[in-house]
Amino acid sequence: MADFDLAIIGGGINGVGIARDAAGRGLKVLLVEQNDLASGTSSASSKLIHGGLRYLEQGALRLVREALAEREVLLRNAPHIIRPMRFVLPPQAGMRSPFMLRLGLFLYDHLGKRRLLPATRTLDLTHHEVAGPLRRRFRLGFEYSDCWVDDARLVVLNALDAAERGAVIRTRTKAVRAEREDIWRLVLSHRGRRDVATARVLINAAGPWIDTVGETIVRQPLPGKVRLDKGSHIVVKSLFDHDRGYLLQAKDGRVVFALPYQRDFTLIGTTDRSYAGDPSVATPDADEINYLCEASNDYFRQTISAGDVVHAYAGVRALYDDGSKKPQDLTRDYHLALDEKFHEAPLLTVFGGKITTYRKLAEAALDRMEHFFDARKAWTARAPLPGGDFPFDGLAAQIAAARGRWPFLTPHHAERLVQAYGTRVDRVLGAAQTLDDLGEVFGADLTAVEVRYLMRHEWAQTEDDVLWRRSKLGLRLSRDERERLGRFMASEIG
Repeated sequence: MADFDLAIIGGGINGVGIARDAAGRGLKVLLVEQNDLASGTSSASSKLIHGGLRYLEQGALRLVREALAEREVLLRNAPHIIRPMRFVLPPQAGMRSPFMLRLGLFLYDHLGKRRLLPATRTLDLTHHEVAGPLRRRFRLGFEYSDCWVDDARLVVLNALDAAERGAVIRTRTKAVRAEREDIWRLVLSHRGRRDVATARVLINAAGPWIDTVGETIVRQPLPGKVRLDKGSHIVVKSLFDHDRGYLLQAKDGRVVFALPYQRDFTLIGTTDRSYAGDPSVATPDADEINYLCEASNDYFRQTISAGDVVHAYAGVRALYDDGSKKPQDLTRDYHLALDEKFHEAPLLTVFGGKITTYRKLAEAALDRMEHFFDARKAWTARAPLPGGDFPFDGLAAQIAAARGRWPFLTPHHAERLVQAYGTRVDRVLGAAQTLDDLGEVFGADLTAVEVRYLMRHEWAQTEDDVLWRRSKLGLRLSRDERERLGRFMASEIG
């Protein structure tokens, strides 16, 4: 008799999505992550829930259709960490023609089940606020809809919901070995201590580490080829002061996003480069930073260079190798490989996937394994994530309610807390009557009460867990403030 029905290796968006779905179907689930949740690719995205406009050129209609439909499903289920965003696409001379762009946007509007998000419209850039930051040669533009997401919090909230439904989530726990008989026997290591867990099915959802897990832990070749692709982003001081994003056509035919980010910044990305090496040490190189700066400078009046970059990050995608020659042409669709052998426990390997389609990936994974379990049917399409139980257009009302209950909060503080915790802000702030009741302030508006909540309920253990994954306050805290936060968290752990 196994301890668990499912054991999942990998605490990124695919792993936690499967864990949540499976736990909600009544299965006993164990998830192990060698570092922090979302410590790899899932916190290094472009922060978008989108259909993937450029994938239309590749003929990936199924992927685009599924992703477009998922935008509104996820927006309804997590309106605190996901919000609609309008994007401006200015045609560039010598690139895709305005006619081709408008045709692509027409398909984009009609492929998915769009009900909540407004349709595409044409803009006269000679008389519109979005033209202000752009170079004067742009006279025409198109505006379309997608959604912004706090990617790392999406991961954490899925893990939190999974745990509340009975899943065991073990961070900073490394699977050392997996022995395959009629059940899986996993040897786990945490802080130098080893223990064993058994499971009926093992899922390799380790993202860019799936090959390593296959070779060194499961000790068998992957049931397919994986190619690693690095995507880099840069953050600069704001290039514009409105709430729309821009989709820019780069000289090599790729597209680059420029997004409003954390109120005072602009996020620019991404690149597509083949990658070899340890995914945990991937960083943007000088060529990638210059590439993103040049793409921005082709469109915006305010020019930037590497010296203007205040933060940069890179993520490594584990894409299913479909034989494409160029990294940007590799499919972003997910691929599930189920290995069933007579008298041996099953193994499911997860290739690829996008944050936008993680929930559908999880459903597909459970459907592939339904003959192993007497489990309930799919349920996540109408189930809010923790804190997301309010209308998709009700964020402003939630912020106003928070300021009414805790009037000592500044507008920005209240907005940040609601956008992180939604209706669960009361679990963070409790019965606080004054700012002093929230304890030490480490910088920006990060308080001891919030940090303790993150440590006790959201698996945060280090200052990076708090500043770069549970929030993005790492952009605002000084080195001394970060060190003070680290000392506080160490003392809390004891």
